[in-house]
Amino acid sequence: MWVARATVGGMLAITVTTETGPPRARITADDLAALVRRIGGAGDTFLIAERLPDQPDVYVQVLRTTAGDYQLEHRDGAPERHYQVMLDGPEPVIAAMTGWARRREGWDAGLAWERLDLGPAVAESSDADPDLPPGLDEDEWQELTEHVGTLLAGGYATRAELAEAAEEYLATDDERPLSPAQAWQLADRLWRERLAEQAGWEGETDPERLARAFEALRKAGITAEENFTCCRTCGQAEIGAAGSPDARGFVYFHSQCTDSAVAGNGLTLLYGGFDGSAETTRAIGHEVAAVLREHGLPVEWSGDPERAITLTPLAWCRRLVG
Repeated sequence: MWVARATVGGMLAITVTTETGPPRARITADDLAALVRRIGGAGDTFLIAERLPDQPDVYVQVLRTTAGDYQLEHRDGAPERHYQVMLDGPEPVIAAMTGWARRREGWDAGLAWERLDLGPAVAESSDADPDLPPGLDEDEWQELTEHVGTLLAGGYATRAELAEAAEEYLATDDERPLSPAQAWQLADRLWRERLAEQAGWEGETDPERLARAFEALRKAGITAEENFTCCRTCGQAEIGAAGSPDARGFVYFHSQCTDSAVAGNGLTLLYGGFDGSAETTRAIGHEVAAVLREHGLPVEWSGDPERAITLTPLAWCRRLVG
């Protein structure tokens, strides 16, 4: 059985968000320690760590108070399992957060944790019933759930993006049948179900082989992009700016291709050379097909530069991350 690893190649399987700068994924324990020691200056007072893959309502965070103390908190799956402890220095914070990140048994021992009462705001944020919200009939609810489920199975959307997609899918200028709270509940429920499902996946999956193949192609001077843009028209228009300026050619698949792979119809790959010639396109196609085969992927391609490369049969089991 596949189990989420706490570290990958020495990196912690977490995403860290601070008050300054973008989130950082898969940092080292030393990096985490440095970030904790750093907080406390103006505009840099907190740090939040979330697991990879993301798990709803599971995180650890620390706030540097105006008095100089460290308010360390962790939530274990629900608002009613939210705890805090006040500490007077960064070292016990670093030890606890690193232990949590490594999923070390007893990481929280030895600290005087107290349950944190978050008050009525918690109840208010979770008061929506995710089962057939008012304003939707059963067919609409099923359509919405399937739409979000397809995005989820694609494996590229975050929970926030899934919730946004759920809220917007059936919305009109006059009516929004799903509230933000209901959208988040649906996204969280489907996300948890997918995490449970992927726990049973064994070994390397086809999307992981594809990711390795694309990385090899990038190193060989070919722009290779996954789930790139919404359609072929946008992809062809934007692929030139997506990679290195000296790239010899490109290969990509767009989100509609991803949806097709999720549905079990294989994955269509679009490729070509930046000079637009059939000769270059054919050469890039042969190079792409060879690398894909080297990585154990089932390639169907006639060698015709006007025909796409197809990976089929393909089991689209892309593990969730963000």
